[in-house]
Amino acid sequence: MTQNFKISGIISEFNPYHLGHQSLIVQTRQSGATHIVAIMSGNFVQRGEPAYFDKWVRTKTALSAGVDLVVELPLPWAVSGAETFAAGGVAIANALGCVHQLSFGSECGDIKALSSAADILRTEQFSQTLQVELQKGVTFASARQAAMLSLTNQETASLLEHPNNILAIAYCNALKDTNSTIEPFTIKRIGASHHDSSLPPKKIASASQIRRMIEQNQEYATYVPQKTYPYLKSAIQNKTAPASIQPLERAILAKLRTMTLQEFANLPDVSEGLEHRLYKAAKTAVSLTDFYAHVKTKRYTHARIRRITLCAFLNVQAAYTRTPPPYLHVLGFNQKGKELLPLLKQTASLPMITQYHQLRKLSPYAKTLFDLEATATDLYGLSTPQVQPCSKEFTQGIVTALCNER
Repeated sequence: MTQNFKISGIISEFNPYHLGHQSLIVQTRQSGATHIVAIMSGNFVQRGEPAYFDKWVRTKTALSAGVDLVVELPLPWAVSGAETFAAGGVAIANALGCVHQLSFGSECGDIKALSSAADILRTEQFSQTLQVELQKGVTFASARQAAMLSLTNQETASLLEHPNNILAIAYCNALKDTNSTIEPFTIKRIGASHHDSSLPPKKIASASQIRRMIEQNQEYATYVPQKTYPYLKSAIQNKTAPASIQPLERAILAKLRTMTLQEFANLPDVSEGLEHRLYKAAKTAVSLTDFYAHVKTKRYTHARIRRITLCAFLNVQAAYTRTPPPYLHVLGFNQKGKELLPLLKQTASLPMITQYHQLRKLSPYAKTLFDLEATATDLYGLSTPQVQPCSKEFTQGIVTALCNER
């Protein structure tokens, strides 16, 4: 039976799951995928903020709307920039040992163009050109695009203007870096752009738009799959969502004020003396907005600063992502996903956690990272409208949806 499986992986945040994600799932099925595994961020995301809905609610929405198995992308990779985020997700996909295809959306929708751009980024000539551009004091993103333009053409360089293209290229690079046998597959992103605030046609709104609608008490049901809406509505009614960075603000400022210069230097994405700006800002800032403003320069984007700040609060160190994720944490599965569990016992190259007693068998390093995840979940419980108790990481349990309704 397993010989007929074609398993596709999707690296995601689902923050929240929307109709654009649904389109990706449908077209991935149409490409021949029999099973879809989502490698999903946990309770904190790339924006440097808590996920709007917790990872169990987002797992339920994914399983209800087309995903078969959800595996967690561990915290240090989930709160990283595109390259490290992609590297962590691809490492998980590789470690599953049975994924045939990595499926993702992109603005260009052309896998050959994305793969070619990834090849250029890997050359020594590009690295040298990039360093020249960085010396001009611009952001990494601006320097990278300028370096690409000097080596190729406007069409290729313009790929780096769009966030989903950038992430897609990072996926291609991560696959190449690991000599992966997984084939990349992309679809053209439709509807709203990543941070577009206007409502697009065909009801395809971005996750940012949907979060904004929820914040403003606007009706958003038509912008998410029908089967996912009850889970989102229930979480909001139960006051476990939406999560926000605001309730954590003073706790974050307290943590920043107690950190040493070396502790700032040990954070991800801190280089070129940035720790000095962080340390100084921590002593003077009276709000997170104030802290970000004190640290911000032409060189460092707000997104990067938010991620660094969150990593400081959650004790995420740069050293954690220098090696691949050390375990596979299954968050949930449906009936088709259950079919994969016996296969994964044969193919997975990392310890697989489906029951918490299995934590005893983890390496010391893996235990350290899982403890980090559990602590992050405890702190996430302070970001929701109603404060959640500790130990939810161990009491929530795996999400099962054994009756496929689609």
